[in-house]
Amino acid sequence: MPLESGRKGVATLTVTEDDLAIAFRSGDVPVLATPRLIALAEEATVAAVAPELDPATTTVGMRVHIDHLKPSAVSAEVEATALLERVDGRRLTFAVEVTEAESIIAQGQVIRVLVDTDRFLERLQSS
Repeated sequence: MPLESGRKGVATLTVTEDDLAIAFRSGDVPVLATPRLIALAEEATVAAVAPELDPATTTVGMRVHIDHLKPSAVSAEVEATALLERVDGRRLTFAVEVTEAESIIAQGQVIRVLVDTDRFLERLQSS
């Protein structure tokens, strides 16, 4: 069955020391690192479509555009939500939003591509 727009996925995180910009070397302040926030948003995109995928199929990241609008400290509870907005062949476009206590801390778009897992890994090994 082909994927259809409208699917939603959610991923949550309680921010720890390991999630901070200092730990990721992406800054020198003790706040949620943008790379970790992006990973959480991508986790939500995967959750949105994984239940519908054939076991031999997966998605891989292609493009990420995120506006990280507000900082989050250790112990903050953050939640990423992804909405599959468009399916264009193998290309999946998601609107993503990350919130903390119902306040938007990031928003943007993630594009992932459907791939045959074995073929994808074979190409990786042959390059």
